[in-house]
Amino acid sequence: MRIGDIMSEDVETISLGASVGEAREAMRRQELRHLLVMEGQRVVGVVSDRDLGRGSKNDGTWIEDVMSKPIVTVERDATLRKAANLMRGNRIGCLPVLEEGRPVGIVTISDLLDLIGKDVTRTPPGASHWEEKHRGRRRSRHVPGR
Repeated sequence: MRIGDIMSEDVETISLGASVGEAREAMRRQELRHLLVMEGQRVVGVVSDRDLGRGSKNDGTWIEDVMSKPIVTVERDATLRKAANLMRGNRIGCLPVLEEGRPVGIVTISDLLDLIGKDVTRTPPGASHWEEKHRGRRRSRHVPGR
């Protein structure tokens, strides 16, 4: 499975010249946790609901002052493992998906967790082989007196 299979294609953006108040309102209105910050056609940062908590309550603080930069991105054909490792290694909650330098999607930690959660009750193929390889063969334990 690849990032293109799970990414959200509805990418919401905000201009680099916007205020923290404008970003808060856009995120509240659209029920989002991340916005891509654009300068023209180029992604220059990401702002999260957590980043907005660092800004002042009034509209005098600019997105540029609180956004995360430089951005870490991923390609549509990247593996889920690569995305998870990028997010974990960089301690970030989302990855913009770029194609020819333009945003075509976004993948978040929630997207990855939703995918994992769907198969929680099903034993993945090869799980018994993995357990045998990493934990050894399971032997029945005889408990004296039982």
